[in-house]
Amino acid sequence: MRKRRAEKRFIKPDPRFNDLLVAKFINYVMLDGKRSTARKLMYDSFDIIEKKTSKSALEVFKKAVSNAQPLVEVRSRRVGGATYQVPMEVRGERRIALALRWLKNYARDRKDKTMASRLAAELMAAANGEGASVKKKEDVHRMAEANKAFAHYKW
Repeated sequence: MRKRRAEKRFIKPDPRFNDLLVAKFINYVMLDGKRSTARKLMYDSFDIIEKKTSKSALEVFKKAVSNAQPLVEVRSRRVGGATYQVPMEVRGERRIALALRWLKNYARDRKDKTMASRLAAELMAAANGEGASVKKKEDVHRMAEANKAFAHYKW
């Protein structure tokens, strides 16, 4: 390896909930550097969640993220001309990153009117253990289970 490993950047918690995970998700949702727009969108979706579920939006958000986090994933590994899908455990940071990415992407794909309502719907669905992001996690787990035979190729 020629270059140094990139150093970890630390972000400030968001102003309303003083929570790092919410701040991180706001950064995921943000487009073209428009943080204030992304922040407004997040807080609007949190308001929708609180109206619909009468639970704390932060609680629902945390539950959604934990339900969407994969424990194992498959990674490609070339061995003698053949490529195997090797199941591996997911590091903690990557686990959160994948969950946030899936929540954001599947919220964008929803058919609601505003992005805030789409995000709220996806977060509520994920918190209840359903929704596209949780299905994606289950698919990843199923794939890892199916390729368990190649686990000895771990590196």
